[in-house]
Amino acid sequence: MRKFLIIAILLIVATAGYVVWSVEKPAGLVVQGEVEATRVDLAAQVTARVVATPVNFGERVEKNQLLVQLASPQLTAGLAKAEAALAVARANKDLVFSTRPETIAARKAQLDKAKSDVILARKTHERVLKLRDSAVTSVQSLDRSSNALDAALKAQEAAEAQLELAQNGSSKEQKAVAVAQVQQAEAAVARIETDLKELDVSAPFAGQITARMAEIGKLFPAGSPLVSLVDIDNAWFTFNVREDLLSGLEVGETLKVRVPALENRLVDATVTAINAEGTYANWRATKATGDFDLRTFEVRAEPIDQTKGLRPGMSALIDLGAR
Repeated sequence: MRKFLIIAILLIVATAGYVVWSVEKPAGLVVQGEVEATRVDLAAQVTARVVATPVNFGERVEKNQLLVQLASPQLTAGLAKAEAALAVARANKDLVFSTRPETIAARKAQLDKAKSDVILARKTHERVLKLRDSAVTSVQSLDRSSNALDAALKAQEAAEAQLELAQNGSSKEQKAVAVAQVQQAEAAVARIETDLKELDVSAPFAGQITARMAEIGKLFPAGSPLVSLVDIDNAWFTFNVREDLLSGLEVGETLKVRVPALENRLVDATVTAINAEGTYANWRATKATGDFDLRTFEVRAEPIDQTKGLRPGMSALIDLGAR
């Protein structure tokens, strides 16, 4: 009888101990998230018509691979017009900065004649001055020779200025205008050439086509999405975690992420960011009456090793209590 009593007491103690351990043991907390990846909607900056779609929905593409080819006759015609305007501006600049050799030769001949006229006028004036002392010539002749010398000197100055103008070309202001016109025409050509490059839409990175709106013959306005590209080779996990469950969770920590779609495979991932969600995010009051609200934080974790088969949209699970 005493033996059975001891066994009963031991069972009661064991049961009580298990109950206490069960109450105090931290329960596992599984948080569900999902797999995400970089997605871009590719569009052209110009209005154009689709002429070729080398890739299809779901196809994997490489970086810089052509995805959609567009055509715009208006841009092609605009480029020809802009190039013609550039040629005119350059020709005008050459005209402003240069003078014909025949014009320079004529100005030199005029200057030589003006110099000869000065020499002749100076000699005549000197002879008249000598005759004045002997009273052979009149005051009127002296004035006439003096005026002739002054006129010859001014004619020489004018000829020198004409020659310099012919050699230098137009004024500084005219040259500045000609240079600005060339720069303006070059900018117009460069802008249209940039627009023409937009007609070939290529992949900015390797990935998978998840949507293709472009169809041959369809006209798309500037900025309209043509294809959607997802970088499936560089996916990550995101979880929404309430702030009272963030204790001990830090950037750089390694998590075991279970992916149901991959036969519950465990993927090692490093926490790379913990960001507060907006005020619209999930929350709950700490008491039934409500003292204050608990914010939700987005936890981002990136796989340490590339995981084959991981795709955006898949569910991901972490056990915060098992960390």
